Amino acid sequence: MTKRAGRIDRAIDAHVNGDYSDPFALLGPHLLSEEDADARGLVIRACHPAAQQVEVLRRDTGAVAPMTRRHPYGVYEAVFDDATAVFDYRLRVTYPGGHHVEIDDPYRYGRVVGDFDLHLLGEGSLLRAYDHLGAHLKTIGEARGVHFAVWAPNAERVSVVGDFNGWDGRVHAMRLLGGSGVWEIFVPGLGEGERYKFEIRSRLNGALLQKADPYGFGFEQPPRSASVVRRLDDYAWRDRDWLDRRAAGGGWLRAPMAAYEVHLGSWARMPDEGDRFLTYRELADRLVPYAKKQGYTHLELLPVMEHPFSGSWGYQVVGYYAPTSRHGAPEDFKHFVDECHRHGLGVILDWVPGHFPKDAHGLARFDGTALYEHEDPRQGEQQDWGTLIFNYGRNEVRNFLLANALFWLDEYHVDGLRVDAVASMLYLDYSRKEGEWVPNRYGGRENLDAIDFLRHLNTLTHERHPGSVMIAEESTAFPAVSRPTYVGGLGFTYKWNMGWMHDILLYASKDPIYRRWEHRHLTFSMLYAFSENFVLPFSHDEVVHGKRSMLDKMPGDVWQKAANLRALYGFMYAHPGKKLMFMGSEFGQWREWAHDRSLDWHLLDEPVHEGLRRWVEDLNRVYRREPALHEVDGDPAGFEWIDCSDNENSVVSFLRRATDPADCVVVVLNFTPVPREGYLVGVPEAGWYREILNSDAGIYGGGNVGNGGGASTEPIVTHGRPHALRLTLPPLGCLMLKRE
Repeated sequence: MTKRAGRIDRAIDAHVNGDYSDPFALLGPHLLSEEDADARGLVIRACHPAAQQVEVLRRDTGAVAPMTRRHPYGVYEAVFDDATAVFDYRLRVTYPGGHHVEIDDPYRYGRVVGDFDLHLLGEGSLLRAYDHLGAHLKTIGEARGVHFAVWAPNAERVSVVGDFNGWDGRVHAMRLLGGSGVWEIFVPGLGEGERYKFEIRSRLNGALLQKADPYGFGFEQPPRSASVVRRLDDYAWRDRDWLDRRAAGGGWLRAPMAAYEVHLGSWARMPDEGDRFLTYRELADRLVPYAKKQGYTHLELLPVMEHPFSGSWGYQVVGYYAPTSRHGAPEDFKHFVDECHRHGLGVILDWVPGHFPKDAHGLARFDGTALYEHEDPRQGEQQDWGTLIFNYGRNEVRNFLLANALFWLDEYHVDGLRVDAVASMLYLDYSRKEGEWVPNRYGGRENLDAIDFLRHLNTLTHERHPGSVMIAEESTAFPAVSRPTYVGGLGFTYKWNMGWMHDILLYASKDPIYRRWEHRHLTFSMLYAFSENFVLPFSHDEVVHGKRSMLDKMPGDVWQKAANLRALYGFMYAHPGKKLMFMGSEFGQWREWAHDRSLDWHLLDEPVHEGLRRWVEDLNRVYRREPALHEVDGDPAGFEWIDCSDNENSVVSFLRRATDPADCVVVVLNFTPVPREGYLVGVPEAGWYREILNSDAGIYGGGNVGNGGGASTEPIVTHGRPHALRLTLPPLGCLMLKRE
């Protein structure tokens, strides 16, 4: 045996054993002079373990040359002594039973991803990384196929496997691009809809792994877990006007913003069809008009990114670049977003850059090592949730997340992201005991890499997509979360006001007889209401795990529960801050939310629930119509207490002002079931004040206690003001009045 033949045999043995890292040096066409200076001609090798026979079809001469089985596990070879250059050819593969296919050889194609793109990836600035990594339909010369690329720097060998090669990693082993850690291959003849994974042999311990594509645009429906080749460039958007208005509008800080938080899998189901999910297109036909009629400005969707476990509600993501296939294909989700925009609704997606699950086909130990996460569990594991924490200090990981945030804004035209669990990202000792965490380089508890990542994220999204919003679910006292990065803030547009939410729900759940001693929970939020740009959230987290539904939290009988809830929602809409309400809360769902069943829409046949729905609809209408209720949310000039100290009657009153301070709304809330007649409320100007909302109106299920549509002022000095309204306050009621 010659040295050359021995070297080739050893390479073939390594390849069929899954240990060979340079398949393009072995397979495909090679001039023999490049392998042996004394040899002439061309050799073509191919690996098809399931084949009975493989032949070379020469496109230049039309000749058919049988290939010799060089290795019993399916490595074939043909030598062309007369060839002085690589010629065009195809392979004819015959399988047992006589079935044969003609294929183009992927190993005759050169590399696709360029060095400059790999350099940008390595430094963390390849912001459209999803254009280069993942699976992409591509035409090279006359060949159409799919280009696959994946980052796995600690792999010994990487292959793409799928139905097209019998899930055999020896058939389409990939090329490693220098020291970048990126592997690629172009497979001619493949098209949209192909199922695939990456088969990875780890250099660390030789483990053979099958992983879904981190950059995959599509997935099978769970519990199946393969990635699916999908194209994103064939949808004709119709929302140009919406995007232009969004960019020109100066953002949402002075605009009304009332988000309807929705879990797409349980907003409604199809009970006559096995309780199946609604498709994205069905949701566009049903959910979008409903949310528009209710007066919301945005839909905020619990994570739509592909996730294997439905019980995680989408918060344990595997496919960061794929809308879940439970409701349809990528173009169907684009249609859904498009219809939202055409109906005047923004779309905000819940996004989870704080942690990811340990599922075997996901990001966890992707190439056999802690690649996306930290190796040390004190840094890399979120113990409360059984998930892993991203390594924000690694450039390629930061790049993966930054590109992903921009991907949803670029490719799916969404209007913003609500970033989940920001507190867990900011602090190294989040939910950890002493000794269970690693301090930062200065000995502190702040996660400096995560802070830097968040600032970069918010700078990029606001810069590249003017008018988009970034919302932090952040529950600590970390400063300047929603302040610009150039003044030292994190750069979010908004922050959830978790303190207000906890205080007001504690207050509202008390029997009214005890509320006089809980009055501080009603008023305390105004001490910090302007320290951030806040969203007031009644979210999904408040109606699960034994916390009871919003209606069932309220004390009293059914009438009192509904009246309490109407007053609570009135306070929410009058309080400074943008609004968020979880689905079902608007009509008084009795049950706690369950991710695996529809909301109880039949309740709308009952007056108490229809009344609640109508009240929220009218709150949204007045909130959007009255500048005083939304224009000056982040400045003390937009709010003024009339009386915050009447704890004995559990009554508060205040003014909301617009940019024009003369444009104001008077708000009075009575949180007891006792009607109060002749109650004096000081106001700044004389005149007739019209009731623009009364939560006790009969159309909402109330008792029609009120002021006959309005009241005129009397010249009585009250609450330090020269004029007063003598009002009848409805029981457990909210009044909003405006001078005409």
